Amino acid sequence: MNQNLAFADYAVFIIYFIVVSVYGYTVYRKRKQDEQDAKAYFLAEGNLTWWAIGASLIASNISAEQFIGMSGEGFFLGIAVAAYEWLAAIALIIVAVWFIPVYLKNKIYTMPQFLKTRYNESTALIMAVFWLFLYVFVNLTSILYLGAVAINGLAGGEYLHVIMVGLAVFALFISLGGMKVVAYTDVIQVAVLIIGGLVTSYIALTTVGQYFGVGENAIAGFKVLMREAPEHFKMIIPKPTATSSQLEIDKYLTFPGLMSYLAGIWIINLNYWGCNQYITQRALGADLQTARTGILFAGMLKLLMPLIVMLPGIAAYVLYENGHLPQLVGGKDGAYSAVLTFLPTGLKGLSVAALTAAIVASLAGKVNSISTIYTLDIHKKYIQKEAGEKQQVNIGRIAVFAAMLLAVLFTWNDILGIGGVGGFTYIQKYTGFISPGVFAMFFLGMFWKRTTGTAAIVGVILGFVLSVLFNEYAPMLFGNETLLYTAYPNGKGAYEIPFHICMGLSFFFTMLAMIGISFAGPKVNPKAFEIDAEMFKVKPQTTVLIVITLLIIVALYVKFW
Repeated sequence: MNQNLAFADYAVFIIYFIVVSVYGYTVYRKRKQDEQDAKAYFLAEGNLTWWAIGASLIASNISAEQFIGMSGEGFFLGIAVAAYEWLAAIALIIVAVWFIPVYLKNKIYTMPQFLKTRYNESTALIMAVFWLFLYVFVNLTSILYLGAVAINGLAGGEYLHVIMVGLAVFALFISLGGMKVVAYTDVIQVAVLIIGGLVTSYIALTTVGQYFGVGENAIAGFKVLMREAPEHFKMIIPKPTATSSQLEIDKYLTFPGLMSYLAGIWIINLNYWGCNQYITQRALGADLQTARTGILFAGMLKLLMPLIVMLPGIAAYVLYENGHLPQLVGGKDGAYSAVLTFLPTGLKGLSVAALTAAIVASLAGKVNSISTIYTLDIHKKYIQKEAGEKQQVNIGRIAVFAAMLLAVLFTWNDILGIGGVGGFTYIQKYTGFISPGVFAMFFLGMFWKRTTGTAAIVGVILGFVLSVLFNEYAPMLFGNETLLYTAYPNGKGAYEIPFHICMGLSFFFTMLAMIGISFAGPKVNPKAFEIDAEMFKVKPQTTVLIVITLLIIVALYVKFW
């Protein structure tokens, strides 16, 4: 054992590992016939309940970059970062009501298939290859690296590669069983994630209460946070003025106040939740009502996430500023790990299990999506057209293994430099560059029958080019103050435009270009989807879930605006 984890912590973690493994194997044995059905293996078609879909969505979404990265942003920004989670709940409502009916009515199982059906085969192939590279070399690698670093820090700092391989093997074990095993083990993963995360937040608040003399009371500790760091409980970051400090400017660059709500944060959320194989795959094999309920259930769970992944960061900030957190190392990204040191023996093991659950669930979900896209959209169409059902399943398993092996190789010595920029920033940067074009392509493809295949290809390329232009070169080329944007000093000798505003501008001009190009085509594209009002009608129980979610979000914003 080491100074960080005791025997009881290891015991709790081992129990978690055994429970997930045994349950996963049980699910696999019951559905072993999926090996003869490729769609059942990749999509668990017709076999997932609403609660399994919702839990799997959250388990796949919450990973080390949330626990470490969002807790770090809580330390730096405060509650403003909760907008990512709370607006995600609204994005999930939009996906459940308007996006999923389009996918299911047109029997869409993968995102490249959507592009082929709606546009053309070239668009589908280009994006399939792109998504494979993005998922393997951005998402999979950053999740594995950041997760291994976080757990290694708690385990003594000497086992990075052992933990890296362990996480990869654990995720591999789950993902080889197919989507049904991934989804149902995610139910346990989410339970562990939420319970462990809430325990950590509770201990953080009681520790604050203890140090500030109000007793070991979580509510009293929360009131101390609001008293000691009132600026950390404002949803809107104020726009910098001529007298603003660099710290205030840096906060605005990260989350530019009201402009975030008018620009990038919606593109981030709607693209992630509605146009992402990794996420939508959970619902694509279900009937409409089951899919909708599962997605809305995930939306309600998202409302809890700031309490789990952000609040410990604010607690760490208050403790650190008052000299009660000398163990904080590595700046804001060390906030969550520093808070975990306050946990008693046994509970620390539960929190490590929660962190591991988040990492493993995300890794398993990601490689399953990689496997699905490669097998159904590339291998079956271009390499082995005659592959039968069992062959496709075997090919999918080989793809799972290959993707995980590549992730381990590229994170072993951090070849991609993830540690230098931080996992959360690494993911946001590289996925954010492509999001405006991809979302414009999907949005217009779903809801405007005139959109053409040429416009789609131009859109995804232009969206990327404009993202690079606004993020990297616009201030140098056009100046720091224009009608479209204001660039601010970044403290590194240069000026930059807030990332969310860059995304909004890229999306706006990409949409204009796609609409203009499409006007040169027929009034109704022959490949346009058939859409009718009946598709978007919701049942009363669905309306109730939507109203409850929206009321909670309104209450939160009224409180913390």
